[in-house]
Amino acid sequence: MTMGYNFLSKIINPHNTTPPTKSNNPDKMKFASIAVALTLATQTVAFAPSAGLSNSRVAQTTGVAVGPAAVSTRSTELNLFGFGKKAAAAVESDITEKEVRALFELWNSALATGDSRIVANRYTKSPVLLPTVSDQVRTDFASVQDYFDGFLLKEPQGKILEGKVNIGEGWASDTGIYEFTMGATGDVVKARYSYNYVKEDGIWKIQHHHSSVMPEEIAMGKAISEDEVRGLFGLWNDALATEDPKTVASRYAKAGVLLPTVSDTPRTDFAGIEDYFTNFLKLKPQGEILESHVTIGQNWCQDVGIYEFTMGANGKKVKGRYSFIYVHEDGEWKINHHHSSIMPEGIVNAEPITDEEVRGLFNLWNDALATKDPKKVAARYSKEGVLLPTVSD
Repeated sequence: MTMGYNFLSKIINPHNTTPPTKSNNPDKMKFASIAVALTLATQTVAFAPSAGLSNSRVAQTTGVAVGPAAVSTRSTELNLFGFGKKAAAAVESDITEKEVRALFELWNSALATGDSRIVANRYTKSPVLLPTVSDQVRTDFASVQDYFDGFLLKEPQGKILEGKVNIGEGWASDTGIYEFTMGATGDVVKARYSYNYVKEDGIWKIQHHHSSVMPEEIAMGKAISEDEVRGLFGLWNDALATEDPKTVASRYAKAGVLLPTVSDTPRTDFAGIEDYFTNFLKLKPQGEILESHVTIGQNWCQDVGIYEFTMGANGKKVKGRYSFIYVHEDGEWKINHHHSSIMPEGIVNAEPITDEEVRGLFNLWNDALATKDPKKVAARYSKEGVLLPTVSD
C-alpha cells in the first residue's frame, strides 16, 4: 500500500535526507505496521488521519518544518490504542477520501492485535455500535469491549469490497460491503457496514458503526454443499477429542436439543448438554460415519445415518443411529437437533450364548465370592435381580 509506505517512511525519516529503500512489494505493507510505529514511538508524527500524507500536512512534534516550507499546525495528543506513550497530532479541518478509507485499516489493524481494549479505543467516548451478531446496542467503552471479547476469538480480518465515502464539516462516513476471513475457522463472511467518524480530541474516531448480515442471504439461505454438511460431523468429533464438555456443548445451537444414546433425559440447554458429555467423554469416544444421508434446506441442513464409536478408555466399538439437524446461527453452522440411539436389532435379538458360556457365568460369580467382597458379589446380579438365599427366609 503506497500511501502507508510513504507515511511510515516519514515517521522513520522525517527530514527525508536519504530516500528510504522500498521492499519488493510495498503494496503488502499493512496499516498494522503504522499502528505499531505510532504506539512505540516516543517522538513521531501522529496519524489522526485528518493530518494528511503530503509534506504540507505532516509535522514533527518538535515543530521542525517538513518539505520545502513549514506548515502551521495545531498539536493535540494522540494515544492511538490507549497504551504506551502519547504522541502529538497535526490536525486540520479537512480529510480526504483516501484518509477516510484508511480509518478502516486502523480499525482492522486493531482487530489483528486480538485485544478488545485496543479495538474499543477506536470508538469515541459516546459511541453507538450495532454489531453483526448481537442484538444488544453498545453505547460505551465497556459494552463495545464486551462485544469484541467474543468476536475476536474468531480471529477476524476484514477487507472492503465496495464502499462510498462522504465528507462533511467535522465528520465523515464510509458505507458499503466488507468481507471477513475468520482465522480460527477459515470461514469467509460478507456483511454491510456503516461507519460515521468524528473528530474527538483532535483524533478521527468511530462515533457510529452499524454492521449487518447480507439480507438476501437470509432470504435465500446460507449455501452449503453435501460434503460441507458431512464435514460438520468432523467439527463435533474434534470437539469430543478435546475431552472438554464445554467445547462439545458449544457446537450446539442456543436452542439445541440433544436426545442422547445412553440417557433418558432430553437435553435442551447448554448446561444439560454439557452435563451429558461430562460423563460420556470419560469413555474417550471417537466417531466415524459409516452411512450418511444429507438433506439441505433454507438455512438448515441435516445428516442422518449410522456411526460407530471407538471408546479409547476400554477399546470397545459401539454402533448407533444418528440424526443431526444444523442451523446457521451467528455466522456458523451449529447443531440444532441431535438424536442418537443404539441399533435396535441388537435389543430385539439377544446376544447368542452357548451352553458352555452359560456354565462359565457360574465361575464369574464364584470368583466374586473368592474376593470376600460383598459389593463385588452383588455386582454380579442385574439391577432387578432376585436372590432366594440358602440361610435366610
